Amino acid sequence: MSHPLTAKLNPEQAAAVELPPEHALILAGAGSGKTSVLTTRIAWLLSTGQCSPAGLLSVTFTNKAAKEMLLRITSMMPLNPRGLWIGTFHGLCNRMLRLHWRDAGLPETFAILDSAEQLSLIKRILKALNIDDEKYPAKVVQQYINGHKENGRRASDVDAWDDYSRMLRLIYEEYEKQCQREGVADFSELLLRCYELLSKNESLRTHYQSRFRHILVDEFQDTNKLQYAWLKLLAGQHNALFAVGDDDQSIYAFRGANVGNMHDFQSDFSVKHVIRLEQNYRSQGNILDAANAVISHNKNRLGKELWTSEPAGEPIRVFEAATDFEEAAFIVEEAQTLMREGAAARDIAILYRANAQSRVIEHALFTAGVPYRVYGGLRFFERQEIKHALAYLRLIANPGDDNALLRVINFPTRGIGARTIESIQETAQHAGTTLWQAACSGAAGRGAAAVRKFAEIIESMRSQATGLAMPELVDMMLDLSGLRAHYQADKEGEERLANLGELINAATSFVQEDENNLIAFLSHASLEAGDHQAGAHEEALQLMTVHASKGLEFHAVFLCGLEEGLFPHDNSMNDASAVEEERRLMYVAITRARRRLYITLAQSRMLHGQTRYAVASRFMQEIPQQLLKFLNRGYAPQGYSGPAAVAGKAPTPEHGLAIGMNVEHPKFGKGVITDHEGGASGNVQVNFATAGSKWLAVAYAKLKVL
Repeated sequence: MSHPLTAKLNPEQAAAVELPPEHALILAGAGSGKTSVLTTRIAWLLSTGQCSPAGLLSVTFTNKAAKEMLLRITSMMPLNPRGLWIGTFHGLCNRMLRLHWRDAGLPETFAILDSAEQLSLIKRILKALNIDDEKYPAKVVQQYINGHKENGRRASDVDAWDDYSRMLRLIYEEYEKQCQREGVADFSELLLRCYELLSKNESLRTHYQSRFRHILVDEFQDTNKLQYAWLKLLAGQHNALFAVGDDDQSIYAFRGANVGNMHDFQSDFSVKHVIRLEQNYRSQGNILDAANAVISHNKNRLGKELWTSEPAGEPIRVFEAATDFEEAAFIVEEAQTLMREGAAARDIAILYRANAQSRVIEHALFTAGVPYRVYGGLRFFERQEIKHALAYLRLIANPGDDNALLRVINFPTRGIGARTIESIQETAQHAGTTLWQAACSGAAGRGAAAVRKFAEIIESMRSQATGLAMPELVDMMLDLSGLRAHYQADKEGEERLANLGELINAATSFVQEDENNLIAFLSHASLEAGDHQAGAHEEALQLMTVHASKGLEFHAVFLCGLEEGLFPHDNSMNDASAVEEERRLMYVAITRARRRLYITLAQSRMLHGQTRYAVASRFMQEIPQQLLKFLNRGYAPQGYSGPAAVAGKAPTPEHGLAIGMNVEHPKFGKGVITDHEGGASGNVQVNFATAGSKWLAVAYAKLKVL
């Protein structure tokens, strides 16, 4: 007779819950009820007397997941949750360090630095050491320090082979000393310090190994090298490590997650019990068949096959658009139809591989008046790099815009400190002028030269803006302001650069739809930024990256941009393991849908203000054709048909310009046309003698044929 706690579980779930106190790996597929298994396992251990609340430790990856587990456990049995050690890696390590602060070499009241505070401390150290922050950007240093800590390396453990790496190691050493002096610890330090505490203090290690006989870990596939090492220390020789995860959903390698930990766990602990949770309670059959088919192309999987007792359900709908604008229009129209048929807006999700893709979709939603919410991120015009770029554009249009000036006068960093800015503000207030006028009249102090340089940059932008088409103006601003160079130097700046490129696309689209007017474009951006942001309780469509969608589910999912170079991403093309991670990301995306899944792709897409032609993603070809329903035309598995795909070029232009022609541009001078795309309103690529190669919109470039 089954235990009351496991009565409602399926056979595999119940078997996992009732395993003996030995190491176990639970391969929990998407939607297979892993949280139920974890929480029921804890309740079962406690209710059967195999473990006391104080003898159990459970690790999750988010505070939200930890709270949900506690809520579920206390609903199953009367229990004081305070006795349970359930939390995130950082939360549990902080708890242990608070108890043993002296042994850990920390003050009793040590403070925890968040990411912004850590960055601020690094900037102070760079300044104190008189180190060039352009050669050693604070964010790069932060990534360097955290990366080494997450691999268990102190500054003294780091190898340095040239002057650059030796300087980074020196900064890391000084950072460690400063943190110790101030009595603070960053997030990575919590885990590293706790690992060191247990590894170096045998009596403490023995105490916790004797105490925590049962260690349960959620999302095991997302653990990094140090987290796994910490778990191994706690598990010791005699404790039961119960690891729940899904190697097919390991999508955080960029954060240090190591899917190989699941293989290592099996061998390191000689795991006898491997249970596969393959029954899915979320999606209908066709969706699961598609997910299984795609992920089967990955090698070195631990292996499982999702299935459901639900019917096959609807086929997966495929829409192949001519452009990304047509793709967005289709998504919005179809979502509106679903809502008219009774689907809740919050139960419809639009997923994309890269944040920059949201801009075209957001514009279509804005135009249609459909409220939406960007989950786990910011709407396009609210993103930091876009706000910076718009501030520079506002200064080009009106240098008297004080808010815009304050936002970018020292971004990118140019040596204008808070005291200098205060001085400019005081001057402006006393003279009754704008900050721009006060800055141009001459700032005092050490920042005076930097203020003059900033004023020269803005004046140069304003003088060069005359006669430029909007896309060219935005492109020019990104160069002269230093924004493009700033994000190129940032190891994590790729997404921000993609968003800045999308701003050029927005300018191109605006000119095509409206007029070549900077004021009008800025007004348009402000309206889109300020309108249709759904309130906290308002029904709204959900927009998000595929990464942000993990753990969520929706009635209907639109998965857009299924093109080579976009999904899978360009960055993965030359790395087989990276392509496999992209495929796992595709698997996650497919399994977010319960009843209806749309896959959309576009033959052409704007990139940095230029039209680019694409072929269908390999992941499309990995889905069995019988599972798909093509909404607008047949699908060619080898890619798109037509001249754009065959030749990689646009159709013959109708504007009279041709490859090889000598032309002259009012700003860039003389050059030769080397490529073209689009029709009469298309673009040409010109190789200028002094300005290099540039793509220009024919309708606004004012090219003169020589």
